[in-house]
Amino acid sequence: MADDKQPAQLEFFTIPSPCIGVCQSGPKGYCQGCFRSREERLYWLQIDDGTRRVILDACNRRKRYYQRRKSQSNNQSDTQPLQQDLFGGEPDK
Repeated sequence: MADDKQPAQLEFFTIPSPCIGVCQSGPKGYCQGCFRSREERLYWLQIDDGTRRVILDACNRRKRYYQRRKSQSNNQSDTQPLQQDLFGGEPDK
């Protein structure tokens, strides 16, 4: 991301695929490993580096969103009240 004061950095190497070998679609259709859509995975070798950077930014946003939702659901399950035993024993966890 270059602004008016600083020139853009030259890219000498192609941007590698973010694939980590999980290759399973989640409930929203994004890969559970790299968070790319089916089309983003399918056309990765045919797109330019500028488009790849845009896709990687989107994947990072998707991953952060997923991790935030996952941590919120874990926190909610930890704060649920303990169920009391009907027969006067210790509460179940």
